[in-house]
Amino acid sequence: MTITITKAAPPPTQTPYDVLGGAAGVQRLVQRFYALMDELPEAYRVRSMHPENLQGSAQSLFEFLSGWFGGPDLYAQKHGHPRLRMRHNPYTVGPVERDEWLLCMTQALSEQVADAPLRDHLIRTFSQIADHLVNSQGQVAAAFND
Repeated sequence: MTITITKAAPPPTQTPYDVLGGAAGVQRLVQRFYALMDELPEAYRVRSMHPENLQGSAQSLFEFLSGWFGGPDLYAQKHGHPRLRMRHNPYTVGPVERDEWLLCMTQALSEQVADAPLRDHLIRTFSQIADHLVNSQGQVAAAFND
C-alpha cells in the first residue's frame, strides 16, 4: 500500500468570514482597502478607474467578499454569479493597475488580518485572481515609441 502525502492545510474550523469578525470585520477590511486607494500615490491609476464616490464600489466588494470568505452570499443574491473577468473586461486592467490594486489589498490585509497563515493565503489567492483579471499589457513607455 502506497500513501501519498500532499502538503495541504487542514480544513478550517472557522471560515475566513468568521475569523475576520463577520460582516463588521469584512466591512473594516473593505473600508481600509478603499482608504488606502485614496491615500497612496502609488495607487493613482487604479483609483482613477473608480468613481469619485467609492461607496458603490465598497458595497459591491463587501458583498462579494462576504460570500467569498464563507459568509452570506450577498453579491450572488443581488447580481448572480460574480463572473469577475467578464465584469472587469470593460476596464483596461494592465500589470500596473493589478499591482496597485494588490498593493492596497495586501496592506489592508496586513493591517486587518492577525492570523498570519490566513493572511498569507488570502494575499496569494488575491494575487492569482488579480493576475486573471489582467486584460491588457498596459501602456508602453514613451521612450519605447520613438
